[in-house]
Amino acid sequence: MDLRSLRYFVAVVDHQGFSRAAEQLHVTQPTVSKMIAQLEQSLDLVLLERIGKRFTLTDAGQVVLARGRALLAMHAELNVELADLQQLRRGELRLGVTQQAHQPLAPLLAAYHRQYPDLELKLFEDGTQAIETNLRNGTLEMGSLLDYAGNAHIWTEFDSLPLVSSPLCVLAPLASPWRGQSTIALRELADSPFIFYGASFALNDIVTDACAAAGFQPRISGRSGQWDFVASLVRLGVGVAILPKLFCDTLPQGQFSIATLTEPALDWKLRLAWRRNSHLSFAARAWLNLARTT
Repeated sequence: MDLRSLRYFVAVVDHQGFSRAAEQLHVTQPTVSKMIAQLEQSLDLVLLERIGKRFTLTDAGQVVLARGRALLAMHAELNVELADLQQLRRGELRLGVTQQAHQPLAPLLAAYHRQYPDLELKLFEDGTQAIETNLRNGTLEMGSLLDYAGNAHIWTEFDSLPLVSSPLCVLAPLASPWRGQSTIALRELADSPFIFYGASFALNDIVTDACAAAGFQPRISGRSGQWDFVASLVRLGVGVAILPKLFCDTLPQGQFSIATLTEPALDWKLRLAWRRNSHLSFAARAWLNLARTT
């Protein structure tokens, strides 16, 4: 039994005849007769009792007619829903974003909503390491990931698109020894307490690896996944932090000592990532196209 034979059967009943059904279906009458015969053979049941040019429905025919109408309606609804998705009238995008990605992503999010108001954006906020895990297991379709030497291997697994790049800066209390300096070598911070980031933040690895290359292990005085809170701790003298310039530029300049990190110079590079060769939803493809052109 297939949908086509059901459609022919329902048409014969609705139009009370094979000829009128054939006209409505734009096929020949023998084609309709053949499809009804194939349907009865597949079910091993008689659905129509023929009496000359007229027919009546058997008990089995009544059941098949009712269920057939329901199946055809479900199939039509399925086609409508799929067409809606293809035309971006519905759907959702599961996007992983770090709290630190809000600023560069906000204009893109707004443009996406204006262009596709019926698509739902489900934002999952976490560190980039957690986002990486959730991209792998399919919980997320796309997510923001940091690009740095320590995770260079993942780009064989993920496709990506650059979102933003910003030099890393040293954020220190206003009354720090580096007040007035425009640059700071990392080794100068060897004796300073550091404020680090949440456990799932790749920036921990970036800073730790850079400190090791500079010959010391950072002494951690506090942790937070919220950069605003990290800045507050720095302002109160709890420690120093290494954060992107794009964030440091938003802080009150008269409350901090801010200098570009050198020796080594490091950049905070954020990329939009998705699993390589994965099937992306219509909503995800629309997001990607917008990101490429914005």
